[in-house]
Amino acid sequence: MHIATRLASIAASGALTLGAFAATSTAYADEVPTEPCATQQAQVDKATAALERVTAVFARQQERVEAKREAVDEAAPGQEKAAAKKALAAARKAAAGTKVTKRAQQMRLAKATERLTACQAEPPATESPAPR
Repeated sequence: MHIATRLASIAASGALTLGAFAATSTAYADEVPTEPCATQQAQVDKATAALERVTAVFARQQERVEAKREAVDEAAPGQEKAAAKKALAAARKAAAGTKVTKRAQQMRLAKATERLTACQAEPPATESPAPR
């Protein structure tokens, strides 16, 4: 009985997973860009939104570093100061990682903007009639 229950649950979860993939693929199939540079514009919009999110995270982490720095200044000598310095080091490390991520996202946005500009600079392609 236990094996049959397990096999039934595996089959059901597999069907749900495949159904979810089929639903997402048909949802994206309906989205055909009508404008010549719609895909590039969507990429720029997506990159801009991602950069805003990363910038917000970076700002929060910078605030944490400042708070940890103040905690080190206010800490009593000894174990308390050592723990505060350790927390400051961890906060700086996290901020450094986010700084790299922010720079990478800025580069992605620059490339997406470059592609959009290049697309908009191209003359619109005219469809020629098919030869008979």
